[in-house]
Amino acid sequence: MVDIKTDTADMIMQKAKSAAAIFSQLSQEHTDRITKAVYEAAFNKRVRLAKLAHEETGKGKWEDKVIKNVVATQFVYEDIKNLKSVGIVSDDKERGITEIAQPIGPIFALIPVTNPTSTVMFKILIAMKTRNPIIIGPHPSALKCSTEAARISYEAALKEDAPDDCIQWLSQVSMDETHALMAHKDLALVLATGGAGLVHAAYSSGTPAIGVGPGNVPVFIENSADIPFAVEQIIISKTFDNGTVCASEQAVIVERSIADKVLDHFRQQKAYILSGDEVKKLEKTAFNSEKGLMNAEIVGKSARVIADMAALGAPDDVKLLIAPLKHVGKESPLSSEILAPILAFYVVGNFDEAVKRCIDLNFYGGTGHTVSIFSNDEEKIKEFAFIMNAGRILVNTPSSQGAVGGIYNKLEPSFTLGCGSGGKNITTDNITAKHLLNIQRIARRRPNIRLEHFDQSLYFDESLDAEAIEEKFNRDY
Repeated sequence: MVDIKTDTADMIMQKAKSAAAIFSQLSQEHTDRITKAVYEAAFNKRVRLAKLAHEETGKGKWEDKVIKNVVATQFVYEDIKNLKSVGIVSDDKERGITEIAQPIGPIFALIPVTNPTSTVMFKILIAMKTRNPIIIGPHPSALKCSTEAARISYEAALKEDAPDDCIQWLSQVSMDETHALMAHKDLALVLATGGAGLVHAAYSSGTPAIGVGPGNVPVFIENSADIPFAVEQIIISKTFDNGTVCASEQAVIVERSIADKVLDHFRQQKAYILSGDEVKKLEKTAFNSEKGLMNAEIVGKSARVIADMAALGAPDDVKLLIAPLKHVGKESPLSSEILAPILAFYVVGNFDEAVKRCIDLNFYGGTGHTVSIFSNDEEKIKEFAFIMNAGRILVNTPSSQGAVGGIYNKLEPSFTLGCGSGGKNITTDNITAKHLLNIQRIARRRPNIRLEHFDQSLYFDESLDAEAIEEKFNRDY
């Protein structure tokens, strides 16, 4: 019996292998022309693609998706354009080590519904720069906009004589086909951005994978912080694209001495503070207790829409919903990651308690991802950073925009944020083109005084310890 799903995966991979064979022969100059052409074509369609993504998914704000598309194209291109990705990339004559960059081979890129065009363009750009064919696996709810972003990129690449089928995309998405591609023997890498289930499947596929982890980002407003500024920046971040960035703040932690002042500034900037009864209403609306996950229906919706869904008494111009909580864990569903303009709010007694609460939140579904602090006390910032298990520790910065890089800092712009071993990832880096290269190393023989001239028989004398042998070596040579 013919396995249709396997045959489909085989056909896709055969095209990708053919493209890889041609790609591997291209020069740096040719590779850079393709990369630039893709960047320019995608950037020029940034507004249309943002509107298409919003129209198809119903999530976020098209204006903010434009900014995401700019980061994914212009900012990423500026970051990678001078990277050596072909041939000799370094030559250390003193060490005798020459490094050669090679493509890794066909990549399968999983795309989330929250960033359906920006992630496509970002992953295609870093794949083109490294001469790797890429297959785009869109989210089923964002099929049209993701495939349009891929099509625009592919046509631009072909105009610069890129290999046929260097960019492919699934026109129909099924779990069977996705799993068949992830496990295919000719696939080099799964580049997985999306929900925990899909990322876990990528890691379990038998193919090398670079994935992400969930972000349950705590933001600590420390006593020395500029409170009006901190509140403003948090609102800028948490309302950006209606909270769909995985690095957006999920909970605010403040010491009791400044709690009232912080809440007053949130109110002044159109945040609505929920009562105890309203917290219970919002929990039922925002969280699916049966699945133990946030309710997909509220992801990327505005505070106004969510307030209506939960029958809250928020004003018409509400920007953000703030839920005062006492606990972290299953008994407080809003203490978990919620990709919407909803923030948990915790009041603690002192700095040490604040750090402990941040750790609780960090480990409740956000290990290794991102944490944030607003403070003007450098020693407190360092103490906070040394304790937290996070790949990105943001200081006086809106977390959504700060974590992706390139806007408020020099982090590498990326839409795939590694979470390290804490998040079951291979790295804490912002993933970019350098992660899609195999580096070969020519290692030339160099004179080694210790092995070639030192009396090696001393190593067999059990009466000599490391210190004694080292002392003799240093005395003689």
